[in-house]
Amino acid sequence: MGNTHGFREVLLYQPTGTEYENLRSWHVSNCVLNAFLTITAIVLNGITIQAIRRTSSLPQPLKTLLLSLAVSDLGVGLLGEPFYVGILVKWLQRNNTTGTFYTAFRFTLYLFSAASFLGVMALSGDRFLAVHLHLRYQELVTHKRVVAVVITMWVFSAFFSLLYLWVSTNISHIVFAISGVACLVVSGMLYFKIYFAVRRHRNQIQALQVHQVAQIGQIANAAKLRKSAVGIFYVYLVFLLCYLPQICNFVVVAICDLSAGVKVFSMFSITLLFLNSSLNPVIYCWKMRHIRRAVLDMLRNVIPN
Repeated sequence: MGNTHGFREVLLYQPTGTEYENLRSWHVSNCVLNAFLTITAIVLNGITIQAIRRTSSLPQPLKTLLLSLAVSDLGVGLLGEPFYVGILVKWLQRNNTTGTFYTAFRFTLYLFSAASFLGVMALSGDRFLAVHLHLRYQELVTHKRVVAVVITMWVFSAFFSLLYLWVSTNISHIVFAISGVACLVVSGMLYFKIYFAVRRHRNQIQALQVHQVAQIGQIANAAKLRKSAVGIFYVYLVFLLCYLPQICNFVVVAICDLSAGVKVFSMFSITLLFLNSSLNPVIYCWKMRHIRRAVLDMLRNVIPN
């Protein structure tokens, strides 16, 4: 059933007739871009995973969620992008892509994309709870509970990707689009609340600094929460920019005929989605000081002075 469904969908996206020549330059550019992004996703996320593991100053729940997101991004580099490059090369050679090969590509694409998607949503929720729960955060958000959430996310991602094998292309695309928009809206609302909570905390800190200088620990803790929330917000913002075109592509493919223009948009929406896996490690190093230090320490051990 999966092979038949994959064969039907590949016929939709595969160039036909004169489209091979008209889309050749687009296939070449996407092939080159994804070959480069394959390397950056593997190298950057491999380094990031080691850096996160070595960063003892990060709260354990946050570290677990960051590791899950980095593993999903690494999976994109190891499996998702090589499959995509293979498909583009076959199209450049005017060879037919088999249903099995295309099904494997779509399964890995949806699996790791869904895991990344849910990982970013979980990070948003974690920072929301950290800002709003204060001292109760460590009591309620334990390492075991976060591990259970991460396992649930991966199981759900696997089920979500299997949905592609069970239902028609249009139905799966509509389901993915609705789910994606709903998650992005919920996450955006969380950051909206985080923004006002952080601003309220900043006003409280200023009052503490004026009237109670001794409250140094509380001030430092609030500053850490604010910085971590801002760092994760950048992850969410880049994620939004990279995933939104693919969500729009799901809607377009479900309601429109696949013209050459739609196929070009579909190609670049997938490439942009893969780009996110290479950008996340850069954001970690840029906005999270402890991870940046761990990466620099690792590079100093590898690269001679």
